[in-house]
Amino acid sequence: MSDTVLILGATSAIARATAAAFAAKGNDLYLAARDKDELERTAADLQIRYGVKVSYGLFDAEAIETHEPFFQDVVQEMHGISGVVLAFGFLGDQLAARDFKTGAKIIANNFTGAASFLSICANYFEPLQFGFIIGITSVAGDRGRQSNYVYGAAKGALSLFLQGLRNRLFSSGVRVITVKPGFVDTAMTFGMPGLFLVASPEYVGNRIVGALNKSSDIIYLPWFWRYIMLIIKHIPEFIFKRMKL
Repeated sequence: MSDTVLILGATSAIARATAAAFAAKGNDLYLAARDKDELERTAADLQIRYGVKVSYGLFDAEAIETHEPFFQDVVQEMHGISGVVLAFGFLGDQLAARDFKTGAKIIANNFTGAASFLSICANYFEPLQFGFIIGITSVAGDRGRQSNYVYGAAKGALSLFLQGLRNRLFSSGVRVITVKPGFVDTAMTFGMPGLFLVASPEYVGNRIVGALNKSSDIIYLPWFWRYIMLIIKHIPEFIFKRMKL
């Protein structure tokens, strides 16, 4: 069986750090994203640093009609894959998202596109009784907030989808891990006001790969976000709606 890991949204800071952590373990990689030039640079850098095979291809999360042929091409080129990391996401303009034409794009990228591709991955791994799926969602999906409820709703739906997929694939021996990062120092969060407890992409990438050696189904990164969100989720609604979060 191939030891190749397919990474979707591979040009993001978290995905690059995760790819580096897998490459350091000796895994071959297939990187997928929309930016061909950045994919080429990232693949060349990983090959030079770690001496593993790194291939890449263009991928559009919202073009769901392309997902099945894309996946089959990857499997054929790499002679099978052993795992998938879904790292793409689109924050979008949350004020503009009050117009659903904009909000629909956020949902299409963060949930519909993700669910489409993960369904294909699940159907591939299930009969093999082998493999793993790691889906990166967000703490934003744990409770709806006025500042980003469209993005949060899409990520929350993805978390539920992964939960169901984990339940479905458990008996086949396929791991499904949900990753919920808090604030991470990436292009998505650059310049955002009010950020605190910001983690580095390298920290997050190493913990994502390390999660495969542990039994947890859901990991918060850094770990303390589990307890921050536990508090936030238990704030009564009549208080929460007055907090302007």
